[in-house]
Amino acid sequence: MNDVVEEEWIEETTPFERVYETIRRAYDPVSATQIADRARVSPTTARKHLRTLESAGEVTTSQDGQTTHYRRSETAIVTEHAQSLLAEQTPEEIASGIADMKAQIQEWREEYGVDSPEEFARELDIDDADSDHGALLTEWQTTRRNLALAQATLAIGEASHTGHLTGTDTDDDGNDGTSISV
Repeated sequence: MNDVVEEEWIEETTPFERVYETIRRAYDPVSATQIADRARVSPTTARKHLRTLESAGEVTTSQDGQTTHYRRSETAIVTEHAQSLLAEQTPEEIASGIADMKAQIQEWREEYGVDSPEEFARELDIDDADSDHGALLTEWQTTRRNLALAQATLAIGEASHTGHLTGTDTDDDGNDGTSISV
């Protein structure tokens, strides 16, 4: 990042926003000091905001000796992907994609007489990812992961639509709920 871009970033964002943006881009566990350096804040400020993000479920921690490492939580990553998918596709399109992925997985199960990509890899003793069977193994694993994400996306979309995520669900008598149903 050049100096001008860095100055604009600091002027246009709060320390919390910079810490959040920095941890969102970190794919490996990082220390508060590393986050502070990247976010252009003090380590104390980084720790304060990381604790807030941890309380919100956005960040998880692990210990390495005396050092606490931070990373985005799996829940936060899945939720972000789900929201992105919901912005791009309708629930009907997502449901159609789920049906297609389920059909494809069932076709692989029947064709190879196995229940999972792991069993497929064991049965065929696949050790070369570039082979035809290695490519299929990767495609099966990716399809299974995308299926799980699509199913989670539909569930999140439905919960958001009914207000179960926001606590604004409507009771059977038409009154707005006052408790969070999650």
